[in-house]
Amino acid sequence: MRKSKLPCPPGPPTPGSIRAHIAGYLESLRIKGFSDSTLHVRTFNLGVFADWTEERGITKPQEVTRPILERYQRTLFYYRKKDGRPLGASTQQARLVSVRSFFKWLVRQDVLLFNPASEIDLPKGEDRLPHFLTESEVGQVLNRPDLNTPTGIRDRAMLEVLYCTGMRRKELAELTVFSIDAERLTVTIRKGKGKKDRMIPIASRAVEWVEKYLEDARPKLVVGSTGHTLFVSSKTGQAFELQHLSDLVSGYIEDAGINKPGACHLFRHTMATAMLEGGADTRFIQQMLGHADLKTTQIYTQVSITKLQQVYSQTHPAAKGESATAAAVKTPESDPE
Repeated sequence: MRKSKLPCPPGPPTPGSIRAHIAGYLESLRIKGFSDSTLHVRTFNLGVFADWTEERGITKPQEVTRPILERYQRTLFYYRKKDGRPLGASTQQARLVSVRSFFKWLVRQDVLLFNPASEIDLPKGEDRLPHFLTESEVGQVLNRPDLNTPTGIRDRAMLEVLYCTGMRRKELAELTVFSIDAERLTVTIRKGKGKKDRMIPIASRAVEWVEKYLEDARPKLVVGSTGHTLFVSSKTGQAFELQHLSDLVSGYIEDAGINKPGACHLFRHTMATAMLEGGADTRFIQQMLGHADLKTTQIYTQVSITKLQQVYSQTHPAAKGESATAAAVKTPESDPE
C-alpha cells in the first residue's frame, strides 16, 4: 500500500490500461455533474488502487479478479500509517466503494463481461455517537473572539451562524451578502451537498452579529472583488479556504479549554442535538441539515438524553426514589397455626 514515487507514469496512460479507464470513468462523473469533492475523493482512491496493482504487475482491468480484490482489501486492513495507526473503517469503505463503482462502470462500458468487485463485502463501520458541545461550552467558544478587532467580529458572526443553523463548512464559506434575509430570519443555501438549494430559519441573534460584521468589519477585510462573498479571510481578503476555516474554528474550541474532536461539524452536531432535546421532530432537523436520508439524521436520537431520562425517571423504581428494600419482592406471610 505504499505510494509509488510517481503517482502516474510519465506521459499519457497506456490505452486500455487501468489508469486510462480510470481517466474515462472520472470524466463520466464530471459530465454527470458530480461535485468537485466527490471527484477528488474518487481520483485519490483509484490512484491508490492503480499504484497497488502496478506494483504487482497488473495493468489491465481484465487481469483483476475477485481474489486479487480480496488481497487489496486485506492490504487496506493491515496497512499502517506513519503514526502506526490503521486506516479507519470508513476510509477502507471509501477506498473499496470507489473501486467497486469503477468496475461497475467498466461493465457498463463493455470493457468487462462481469464485475469482479460486485460481491466484495465492505468492512462494517463503527457505530460511533457524534460529539457535541453543551450549552455552557457553546458560550465559552462564542466568547473567545476579540470583539475589538474586525477579525474578531467576523469570527463571532461565523460561530453564531454555525451554531444557529448547523450548516456545513462549505456552505458557510459560500454564503453571499444576499444569502440572509434579516426581515424573514431565513438563510438560503445555494448548491449544498448534492447541489441542492434549501432555505432554513436563522436566529435573530446570529443575524444581528452578521449585520454588525457587515457594517463594522467586512469593509476593512475585503480586498478587490469577492463576488459578494459574505465571510472573507483576513489573509487574502477573499473567500475562505475550507481548511483555513476549520483551523480557525478548532482554534477557538481549543482556546476555550474544550477537548472534543471537530470544528465546524462539531457545531452542526451541537445544533441538531439541541433542537432534538428541545422537542423538534427529526424530519425538521433533517431539513435544517440538508440530509437526503432521514436515517442520517436519526443518529442524533442516540445522543439526545433528555426524553430518555424523563421516561426512565417515570418507569424505573430506583429512578422514582423507591428504595431497594421497598422494591424487593416480599415473602408471603406464613399460614397461622
